[in-house]
Amino acid sequence: MNRSFCLTVATTLLSFTAFAQNTLTAKEKKQGWALLFDGTSTNGFTTPGGKPVPPGWEVKEGTITAIKGGKGGDIITTGQYGDFELSVDYNIEPGCNSGIKYFYTKYEKGGNLGMEYQILDDAQAEDNKLANHLVGSFYDVMPPAVSNKKVNPPGQWNTIRIVSKNGKVEHWLNGEKILSFTRGDDAYTAAVAKSKFSKAEPAFGTVAQGHILLQEHGGQVSFRNIKILTSSK
Repeated sequence: MNRSFCLTVATTLLSFTAFAQNTLTAKEKKQGWALLFDGTSTNGFTTPGGKPVPPGWEVKEGTITAIKGGKGGDIITTGQYGDFELSVDYNIEPGCNSGIKYFYTKYEKGGNLGMEYQILDDAQAEDNKLANHLVGSFYDVMPPAVSNKKVNPPGQWNTIRIVSKNGKVEHWLNGEKILSFTRGDDAYTAAVAKSKFSKAEPAFGTVAQGHILLQEHGGQVSFRNIKILTSSK
């Protein structure tokens, strides 16, 4: 009797957890949030070249995963965004390197580029020697505030938040703001000048809008609860 009751409760909790993923609360709907990933398909995503999402990406149990060794390549949203608030959960394997790019577009000089919120296993990944390459950084441009960074280890979920409004950008991780900057100001321009994006034209990261990109970098990374709030103000 007790065992049956426990099994029923466990099943109910699992069902609720699955249901709660990739959905919006009544409050979020009222605020204008929209899901970029429906939890069951790759609708809304394509390759940077405009082709269907390759088999190297797998949608299963409410997550979209870049399979290790699957060579799925990066995928982008079909829509483009300027001012926005983006929220994404991610989970990586040990040693993984990935990222989320925003304002991703084709530059007149430099090719397809995007500002990257770096996702990394800071302890075991190969690319962990520079502060502006660690998880939460504006990749190769600005490092996160280490004192504010609270990251769960590989195998556990973390929540990213990227806020872009009127040129000001914030990186959040698990409820803590770890980086803020203003696109195009003196500090930003100086940091970009020291990065691998210094030759881009127009100036890197100063475009008005771009796609959201999920990066495949060889390791296995899963995403869920990908949602965005846009603003025209």
